[in-house]
Amino acid sequence: MSVKVEKLEHNMAKLTVTVDAARFTDALKKAYNRQKKSISVPGFRKGKVPQQIIEKMYGPSVFYEDGADILLNEEYPKAYEESKLEIVSQPKIDLVQVEKGKDFIFTAEVATKPEVKLGKYKGVTVTKIDTKASDEEVEKAIDAEREQNARNITTEDAAKERDTVNINFEGFVDGKAFEGGKGENYDLVLGSHSFIDNFEDQLVGKKAGEDVTVNVTFPEKYQAEDLQGKAAEFKVHINSVTTKELPELNDEFVQDVSEFDNVEDFRKSIVKRIEDNKEASAKQAKEDEAVAKIAADSEMDIPDAMIDTQVQSMLGDFDQRMRAQGLTLQQYLQFTGTSVESMKEQLKPEALKRIQSTLVLEAIAKEENIEVTDEDIDAEVAKIAKQYGMKAEDIKKDLRDEDKKNLQEDIKIEKAVDLVMENVKERAKAKKAAKADSDESEEKKTKKKTSSKKTKEESDK
Repeated sequence: MSVKVEKLEHNMAKLTVTVDAARFTDALKKAYNRQKKSISVPGFRKGKVPQQIIEKMYGPSVFYEDGADILLNEEYPKAYEESKLEIVSQPKIDLVQVEKGKDFIFTAEVATKPEVKLGKYKGVTVTKIDTKASDEEVEKAIDAEREQNARNITTEDAAKERDTVNINFEGFVDGKAFEGGKGENYDLVLGSHSFIDNFEDQLVGKKAGEDVTVNVTFPEKYQAEDLQGKAAEFKVHINSVTTKELPELNDEFVQDVSEFDNVEDFRKSIVKRIEDNKEASAKQAKEDEAVAKIAADSEMDIPDAMIDTQVQSMLGDFDQRMRAQGLTLQQYLQFTGTSVESMKEQLKPEALKRIQSTLVLEAIAKEENIEVTDEDIDAEVAKIAKQYGMKAEDIKKDLRDEDKKNLQEDIKIEKAVDLVMENVKERAKAKKAAKADSDESEEKKTKKKTSSKKTKEESDK
């Protein structure tokens, strides 16, 4: 195999990979062995048809597609290593030559890691954030505790906001049922906006046992093209209505749900929890603001392919979170009236921000010669072990070289963030200093005016 590397604009590169003809012949043989059991030819037992006979009957290219896939999976990783490039995207593959008896040639267009010209990264100004718990926040948190411990009661009363209705439904467009528009025993929290348009609003005020006709209009950019902008009618049967009965806030309730004996101590714990959370959020917000400002003051040419790869990764993470909640990505898209392409567009700004942040922090770590020690690795492994309730030695034993390398990079970035935050200036303090400077300037002006006035008076005399 030979690899030719061509540098393109905007941190893109093209690898032209040539693989010996013999390797392609072997790949075609593998493709034949995988498919032969499913190929029937008169005069031969199933799975016993020679490769040459199949190629003569169906043409020599019959195994080209599978053979090419096999060879790409085997040879691209080798080409990646041989290129010595820092590749940061999935390859865009083009088949140049696919013919039995000839060298197999393909190209892979990839994004390479951009260089960063750092701007100012010490003394960055960030916004000071108030982390005190307000009375409203405390009451809201206490109400959430009460709601979490509420009793779910099946009621014959009319459904209201925040009640849960269990429904059977079927949707129709132009009088015809459409795919994916039917469900049974579905629990829907009214006011959660889980369904499109004003679907939930039309169930408020309805009772268990009622049949309701719900009219909605699908969005113009709905993920199912045949439903875009269409008016739909849903036949809904309400199986049951469940409401929540909140417990009274008293010492007995506090003793049941916490380690505290009275409402006062419980309230103090809520205040501390809120302020601890706000401190953590403020710390993250200030870090994000500082890194964003450094990124804005730095220069880097980020290729679109790198952003697309990050978007795909974020979409994969979102899909996993949805599945953990018992919902497929396809169902989520249908319920929210969006499409994969629309979602990708929405994710792009955040993807770009993540890439920029990582690149500038890596550049700072390099500029400051930040190193990762064995003690740093041990501390991070211990943290992971505690988080997942595992033994640190078990995690460390299972770490592959690639895992260890990723862990080192993560620690370097954390250290770079710490360095940045050790040198930040908070905006409130900066304003105070500016006000002091302004006051001093005004005082000087006043003194100057007074002095000028005295001089004029003496001159007049």
